[in-house]
Amino acid sequence: MEDDQIIKLYWARSEDAITQTARKYGSYCYTIAYNILHSSEDSEECVNDTYMKTWSSLPPQRPRKLSAFLGKITRNLSLDRYRHYTAEKRGSGQPVLALEELSGCVPATDSTEKVLDQMELTALLNRFLASLSSESRKCFMRRYWYFSPVSEIARDYGMTESKVKMSLLRSRNKLREMMEKEGVSL
Repeated sequence: MEDDQIIKLYWARSEDAITQTARKYGSYCYTIAYNILHSSEDSEECVNDTYMKTWSSLPPQRPRKLSAFLGKITRNLSLDRYRHYTAEKRGSGQPVLALEELSGCVPATDSTEKVLDQMELTALLNRFLASLSSESRKCFMRRYWYFSPVSEIARDYGMTESKVKMSLLRSRNKLREMMEKEGVSL
């Protein structure tokens, strides 16, 4: 079923919308959640929570790209659950590693709000991503959006782990330079 048809089902408040969403995007959402949580049960719960949140968000929202909409909800719910589980102890999973890697080239949330409003930062990040080669952009998004392990990225794109690590390092350095050039304090 096409995305616009699924969205129409949500707007019509048809329960078939969730069934169709699960059929088309269930494994996609599960992969996002599992890369963050590394737990089948928690990942399944986050995917189910994604369906509930989508149900309550459509309407009034009408996403242009349903997969991105679902992916963002799943990612945010998974990160919230991950933060909850690791509130008192520091874990060593992919989210912590990926966020630590980015810490030197992306400003903290509170300072970002002082320097740029959210839309300006989003535009800057979109320009940065557009400036990367297709291969570098895919590696960057897989690592820092989907929290995929370096080994998985290397395997999926037929690269060595050291090539992926070097690509990510160069991309982070380029992002840091771009942020500094735009006056964003890190």
